[in-house]
Amino acid sequence: MASRTDTLQAPAAPPSLRIDYAALLNEEQLRAVEAGEGPVLVIAGAGSGKTRTLTFRVARMLERGVPPEGILLLTFTNKAAREMTRRVEELAGAFVDVRRILSGTFHHAAHVLLRQYAGVLGFSKNFTVLDREDARDLMVTCIAERRLKSDKRFPRPDLVLDLVSLAANLQQPVSHVLMDRRPQMLPLAPEVLAAAARFQQRKAQMHLMDFDDLLVHLKRLLTHHPDVKAQLTERFRCVLVDEYQDTNRLQGDLVDMLAGERKDLTVVGDDCQSIYSFRGADFTNIIGFPERYPGCSVHALTRNYRSTPEILRLANTSIALNTNQFPKVLTAARSPGVKPLVVPARDAGEQAAYVALRIGELRDQGLSLEAMAVLYRAHNHSLELQLELTRRGIPFRVRSGVRFFEQSHIKDVLAHLRLVNNPGDELAFKRVIRRVPGVGPATAEHLWTALRASPEGTPLAEGLAHADVRAHLPRKAQKGFQAFGDLMGRLTRPEASPSPGRLIEDVLAGGYADFLRAEFSEEEHREEDVRQLAEFAGRFEDVARFLSEIALVSEFAAGEALREEGPEACLTLSTVHQAKGLEWRAVFVLWLADGRFPLSLATRLPEEEEERRLFYVALTRARDSLALVYPQSVLPRDGARILLRPSRFLQELPGGEDAPFDRCILSTPEAEPEASVGQDGPPPGGSDPVD
Repeated sequence: MASRTDTLQAPAAPPSLRIDYAALLNEEQLRAVEAGEGPVLVIAGAGSGKTRTLTFRVARMLERGVPPEGILLLTFTNKAAREMTRRVEELAGAFVDVRRILSGTFHHAAHVLLRQYAGVLGFSKNFTVLDREDARDLMVTCIAERRLKSDKRFPRPDLVLDLVSLAANLQQPVSHVLMDRRPQMLPLAPEVLAAAARFQQRKAQMHLMDFDDLLVHLKRLLTHHPDVKAQLTERFRCVLVDEYQDTNRLQGDLVDMLAGERKDLTVVGDDCQSIYSFRGADFTNIIGFPERYPGCSVHALTRNYRSTPEILRLANTSIALNTNQFPKVLTAARSPGVKPLVVPARDAGEQAAYVALRIGELRDQGLSLEAMAVLYRAHNHSLELQLELTRRGIPFRVRSGVRFFEQSHIKDVLAHLRLVNNPGDELAFKRVIRRVPGVGPATAEHLWTALRASPEGTPLAEGLAHADVRAHLPRKAQKGFQAFGDLMGRLTRPEASPSPGRLIEDVLAGGYADFLRAEFSEEEHREEDVRQLAEFAGRFEDVARFLSEIALVSEFAAGEALREEGPEACLTLSTVHQAKGLEWRAVFVLWLADGRFPLSLATRLPEEEEERRLFYVALTRARDSLALVYPQSVLPRDGARILLRPSRFLQELPGGEDAPFDRCILSTPEAEPEASVGQDGPPPGGSDPVD
């Protein structure tokens, strides 16, 4: 019988990677990479080489003798995981098989582990992972099974699905999330909760998991099966997490559980860039790390390789006003440049004209459009700029979203105005009538045919009320069709306001606002988009001219698509949330007025500090030049100009010789405005992120 020493292999000697860490890293990065075992928190400032530091730390662990299969590297995108793995392979690939590292998103890692342990939870090892479309189809079935008798509009399956997802990631009951985050669903709460419960039941019955279930079931595995947890914590000797400030409660719990008693955990992130609470990100994960891991080593990366000293001075000055943070001051590795500009414009039109003109000047000076970006707090803040860029023939792309005027809800509202302007607009009629519950494509076709059979010159409202038209309605569509007919009667009466802005507000009040609240989550703020559209439309004297301007934008967008130009030919428009992690040589930030950026609702300290972090993220996207622009007034529907206050994030900066910016005065708003709006009250159009 072989002895124990005969069957066991001696531990392999740590590979000698021959990496000159001191030559390849700055002093701060080197200290973080060389940190010993145990919990390590790396606070990586914007542009400070976060990815480089994390990949070198992985290589250092391999050099110390940690086997690649003993490393768990968690990221927020598979692209980031592939990039880090590629860099580690460049450093250590000749000595170890880097492919044996388990790296990827939280969901990817959970999927890999659950394939091994699914049976422990009562799932088949061949369980199916539902993509978003599959999960939606299942939710449609679950809602249909309830045979709801309420005459209220039931929320879209996607909205119920988002509710279930948010509850999972917040680790809260669905009922709590519904009350706190989805109050528009409360009138149908019993039916919504029943559909959500049925959704979970059906998934379990059919051995299905959606993306959220991967994390939920991994936590179940670790919580209720200590033997499995012991195996996994023994396997993963080192756990590393990227973008730790963006983790939600569920992800934070998984990290803590997988770190186990060994607590050889490295988390990398920037508390000053924690901006996703609306998606469930939990700021306390990173800010409370030293309390959860007493004695952890904390390393700050403050050497910025992206921006000029002038841009960083402005960013440092602003973020220093937050009280709940790990204090740090970014220093520039680059040579001095120009001071950021603060540009007060008379109104939104002059704001857009200034930005478009300056972009044209920079392009003429040799800076490509691809090297420039315009950032804003919400997509509806780009409305005027999109029109101005179109007029000037400057091509642009809207990052992670369609152009403002091409969004479905905006096109719905515009279709109402098109029908007012031209009752013979068949496409507009069919679009708006299909928003009536119970009216599908076939019914819409029959209604239009019957409507066109009315005697020539019959007003639209009269035609809609005719018995020959209403005869084509199914019973469940009667109530909604009556409301639609009443609305069109108000919009087309002779004494109705010709102002397109007033008509848009009438569309909202006539039932479309209720439709938006039922169909979309609060975070999407579709209603605020429409109100912003109404404010913009108020500048036009009639509906026809307004619709013609909007049509130009659509025509321009179609032409750009046909030209199939490369991405280097386009200017980027983006919300700040969508711009995180990116950089451009020249950046313009719009609508820096109180109530718009920050939001008027961000009055409590946690919300205001997150808004300031969002402002900080916007500033640190710029490499060479930065312009902070705001309108000094808005022109609502009644024609009385209203003054706006500059954003508190601008007002709190030092002025005079100590100012970290230069000021560019374009003009001043008209005297004697009707009202002044700022910290004491929200101006129209403030909005949460629409990303």
